[in-house]
Amino acid sequence: MRITGIITTLNEERNITACVQSLLRVCDEVVVTDSYSKDRTVELAKAAGAKVYQHEYIGDGLQKNLALPYCSNNWVISIDADERLSDELVDMLQHIDLEHTPYDGYAVRRRNYIGDRWVKCCRWYPDYLVRIFRKDRLQFAGLKQHAFVPEQNTCRLKADLIHYRYHNYDELFAKPERNYSTRGAKILYLNGKKANALSPFLHGFSAFFVNYFLRGGVFGGLDGYVLSKAIAHNSFLKYAKLREYHKDASVRDREDWTSVW
Repeated sequence: MRITGIITTLNEERNITACVQSLLRVCDEVVVTDSYSKDRTVELAKAAGAKVYQHEYIGDGLQKNLALPYCSNNWVISIDADERLSDELVDMLQHIDLEHTPYDGYAVRRRNYIGDRWVKCCRWYPDYLVRIFRKDRLQFAGLKQHAFVPEQNTCRLKADLIHYRYHNYDELFAKPERNYSTRGAKILYLNGKKANALSPFLHGFSAFFVNYFLRGGVFGGLDGYVLSKAIAHNSFLKYAKLREYHKDASVRDREDWTSVW
């Protein structure tokens, strides 16, 4: 069964070659939807064997769905530039009869890393996501942030997708070009949500407590503590910025509200 790999990119020159090569282990076609990268992403993707199409960035799920019409095959596997197929996943995909499967998609376990450290706490593993699916029956939900493919008539595979999520603690708190707290605050603002002076503290404390104590961060050593702090920090900033948008017109007026990205 033929399958197309899809990747969305923006300035991913350090990741794109290995990502395309990873997909070509099981795919006969790789489609890259690029958001007008300013580095060598497009050049390297083409050199690695991918077809590249460019489109302005319109949000996570919406952007991923842009690749589907360019796919020659009905079955697709979607990964990000910092993700790789594990050997066990490659082997499993080579033995699945996609032609006659009763399922419309497959979820895989995402194995998240900070540096070379596999982090399992705070719901980072097993982080099941539908990444292999029939494009005529499933697609990404039309969300601008943290999009996903619904688990409708899907099967969970006991195989991992490797995700080099952050290179170090610096990226964990402020990954370049991924200002999640500002994006989240702008989305909340545009949806009419409000925050009072206590909201940042309550959401920040709640996020830390849930991730450190209830989701196992306490058992994850320093990585578990730092990850819980980073999640709490992001939550705090999101609601602090939402409050600022409502209280300070000068801050609000300097934002580009035509796009949250």
